[in-house]
Amino acid sequence: MSLRSTHLDRMRDGTFDTLIIGGGINGAVTAASLAGRGANVALIDRGDFASFTSQASSNLVWGGFKYLENYELWLVFKLCLSRNRLMKAYRDNIHQIGFYAALDEKGPYKPWFAAFGALGYWMIGLFGTRYPRLLSTDDIETEEPAINTDTVAGGIEYRDGILVDNDARFVFSFVRSAIEAGATAANYIEMVSAKRVSNKWVATLRCTDSGEEFTTTATTIVNAAGPFVDQTNHQWGLDTEHRIVYSKGIHLVVPRITTKHHHKVLAFYDDTERLFYVIPMGRRSVIGTTDTRVDTPFTEVDQNDIDFLLGQINARLDLAAPLTRDDIIAERCGVRPLVVAAGKGDQKDVDWTKLSRKHAVEVDTDRGVVTIFGGKLTDCLNVGEEVAAEIEALGVPLEKDLHNWYGEPAKATRKEFFRQARLMRLDDLREKPDTEPLSDRLWRRYGRRAFAMLEEIRQDPRMAQDIMGSADYLRVELYSAADSEMITKLEDFMRRRSKIELVVRDADIRDSPGLREVAIILFGDDADQRLVEYFGGEDRVPDAVRNGPMPADALT
Repeated sequence: MSLRSTHLDRMRDGTFDTLIIGGGINGAVTAASLAGRGANVALIDRGDFASFTSQASSNLVWGGFKYLENYELWLVFKLCLSRNRLMKAYRDNIHQIGFYAALDEKGPYKPWFAAFGALGYWMIGLFGTRYPRLLSTDDIETEEPAINTDTVAGGIEYRDGILVDNDARFVFSFVRSAIEAGATAANYIEMVSAKRVSNKWVATLRCTDSGEEFTTTATTIVNAAGPFVDQTNHQWGLDTEHRIVYSKGIHLVVPRITTKHHHKVLAFYDDTERLFYVIPMGRRSVIGTTDTRVDTPFTEVDQNDIDFLLGQINARLDLAAPLTRDDIIAERCGVRPLVVAAGKGDQKDVDWTKLSRKHAVEVDTDRGVVTIFGGKLTDCLNVGEEVAAEIEALGVPLEKDLHNWYGEPAKATRKEFFRQARLMRLDDLREKPDTEPLSDRLWRRYGRRAFAMLEEIRQDPRMAQDIMGSADYLRVELYSAADSEMITKLEDFMRRRSKIELVVRDADIRDSPGLREVAIILFGDDADQRLVEYFGGEDRVPDAVRNGPMPADALT
């Protein structure tokens, strides 16, 4: 029986302390926080975990330097403290990175003034990163020749954090933590209805993959539906003091465009005087983001978005050839759920430029509902702790918070893994240029579970082979994912548990015979069905994939 099937069995007619609606970062961290303190928790999402807003972030863990423009010092302080905690707890998953900002002569801030702000930012963050620098034009030309300095007056460098892997996988790490602490969780489960009966919530749930409906009971509910919190509260007849408005942001993934410092984030002001970035992602660069007010959480990248970002970056970088649409490997698009007071009227009445990514937690004591409005990945630990405090106040007994519901394994465990990897010469199995050592990759992605992978590779070195060539995913990782990562559809793996769709061109995916083996390992007898679903029809499955090798063929 699969992990997901086991958890669905627990949910059917189950009784829980808390039912969490929404498996993005807010829901995942809430589940981890509550389960880590002894609560009996159920977590559901009508899609995959992190399949909406939480898969479309900038992959940055930052304190909100730009929020200083609106003097939101308390918000910046809280975000910086959370950033510091995350970087300390996830040393292999979150790395400190420089933000290298080139400031135009006609831009909104002079370099000396921006440097003063960066110094203040460093101090507000309690010196949790390396100190900032003021950059001259000569510094920029020497240190990052890709930047066009024709109209640049100077710049600054300050530091924040970045996720080495993708945001959706980081969200799933909290789901895993919750499961390991005893939580019940399942993706592709939607809430059909929920009624308050005798001081309990009785929820009717539906599996969106199979169509099955069942009920589950909980004392309290956490509404962590992200952009859909207002609709969910309306369904329950709840009135709130806050509501959500939407800002659309996009990123474009292109081949690496920086020349010397691919370990830095390049920052610029666009023509509307908003910051945008060139963010490193392995052998790729990510350009973004835009900020467009929209009326719906369902958005997509359009030609205007692409033209705007390409125009902005081509004007600010000295490239051998301007970037074009043909250079785009992948597109990312999502909405930021921004918090406003419920009485603010229509979105057009909101001062868009002054909205930040703050969060708000609101409680309906009589009905036992906690709602999380807004927020961002950097703020996740604060959200988890605040919601746990409110759930405890609603009468759910919690154990003392030992802060063991987040973070990577202990240093001694890490040291032992790298000792074993070194003794078996794991890193010698990979000779591809410009890729990180296998030991680093397996430990960062899997922690303690990586020990079992070492044993599998010892028994059969072919388990250390890449299945899809440039995707950099080992056969052993696929078997582990099939057992422990609740992958229900092929997109779950390709887009969220991994970042293959973000860094590998669509044509290369379609030409990959290994994709069939991936599907068979993940889904067994359902592999062909999932491939048809992934490509959008039987006649759209590429021949290269359809005729790819079976796992037995590959391992004989």
